[in-house]
Amino acid sequence: MRIIGGRHRGTKLADLVGDKTRPTADRVRESLFNILNGGRFGAPLDGGIVIDLFAGTGALGLEALSHGAAYASFVESDARALGVLRENISLLKRADDAAIIGGNAITMGNIRGDAANLVFADAPYGTGDGLRAVANLHSIGALAPKALIVIETAKNEVLDSALLDQHHLTILEQRKYGKAMLHFIAAK
Repeated sequence: MRIIGGRHRGTKLADLVGDKTRPTADRVRESLFNILNGGRFGAPLDGGIVIDLFAGTGALGLEALSHGAAYASFVESDARALGVLRENISLLKRADDAAIIGGNAITMGNIRGDAANLVFADAPYGTGDGLRAVANLHSIGALAPKALIVIETAKNEVLDSALLDQHHLTILEQRKYGKAMLHFIAAK
């Protein structure tokens, strides 16, 4: 797995061995960042504050930093993934503009720093945990007004409309990539 573009383009990231995590495929990540850089949703990467939920190796948040985000918080509960995440942040020399939160994205009680204008949630497919974690961010005040949220699910998953409504989240667009679906969502 490599950083696709920006300042750290081509840098090979450390990866997790095993089947406990499912990183976003390079092709999907490349398409996602082409969309984010394309202006369709403004310029969320330019100096953005990012939260990468279910971070795994940190590829999404690190890609955001490479593309110009100012700060990224990485939330991960798996101890092995946290070790690889620390290694990748160190490799890119981004410790000063990154925070690692070891814990459950769905139940964490707070997050330090400014509210995020860009959130990635790549939870295990079929669980609904990505949206639940985003709802938790909303509940603890970690989402900036008009934040852009990108939730990755299996291509046939449907997001819980009641939970979206309850937390004032609006689906802007959905795109399928092979087995994956990216849901672009706006916070109010």
